Amino acid sequence: MFEEFLEDIAQKNGLRQINTYLKLAGGTGAILLCLLSSSYIAPLFIAVLLTFGILFLARVDAKTYAGLFIYPFWFALMSVAGLILIYGGGTVFWSWHPTVWLSLSITRESINQGFFVFSRIIGGMSAVCFIALTTPMTDIFVVMRRCRVPGFVIDLAMIIYRTIFILMDQVRQIYYAQVMRLGYSTWRESIHSFAAMCGAAFIASWDAGDDLIRAMDARCYDGKFALLGENRPVEMRPFLALCAFLLAASAVVFASQGMTLL
Repeated sequence: MFEEFLEDIAQKNGLRQINTYLKLAGGTGAILLCLLSSSYIAPLFIAVLLTFGILFLARVDAKTYAGLFIYPFWFALMSVAGLILIYGGGTVFWSWHPTVWLSLSITRESINQGFFVFSRIIGGMSAVCFIALTTPMTDIFVVMRRCRVPGFVIDLAMIIYRTIFILMDQVRQIYYAQVMRLGYSTWRESIHSFAAMCGAAFIASWDAGDDLIRAMDARCYDGKFALLGENRPVEMRPFLALCAFLLAASAVVFASQGMTLL
């Protein structure tokens, strides 16, 4: 169970006062450069720089960042392992033919392709984590409205985002109550407790939705939510740092074209 939400970290991180457009430009630009790269070097370079920014500039706890990164890391590792086994080409290092229609092999080309895809995933995840850990959703909603995103899309996103926190808070309270009553002491009890928690969380989230509708009616909701995000000016030092990061990453993308691991 997470004790701290990403929104709490984004509200307290060291880059909180930086203009939202700069942070979004940095994360989005990093994702695009990872997609444009034709070598594993550029995505890993971007991942290292963004990790440095998250840990030392935003001052996010390393354990929290590792806990957030570990699940997509293992997912990427398993996906790439499957890619290496089925992608052919080049010198064959190992092969196995368990059936007539199934052939598994590890080749030079499959290792290069697998490591390239893995590095892209790592670079892209670093960019997504950078945005999530440094930019609160309230600021992103403000940017969406200024970019002329339809109002109903923003309102729907705000309701969904609020409901996620309500549901997670209900699940956490129910989970702690069950643990105090030894609800997870055995495997059988764990199954019953988990089923009861799902049902109780669904009912609690439904009641919270009813409360939200009544609160909106009481405040004369007219079809548009008020946005409370802050508008911070673009400062010179963060802007120059962003330009230096994007220029350096672009240079690495172009300089490392066609480079392979093997």
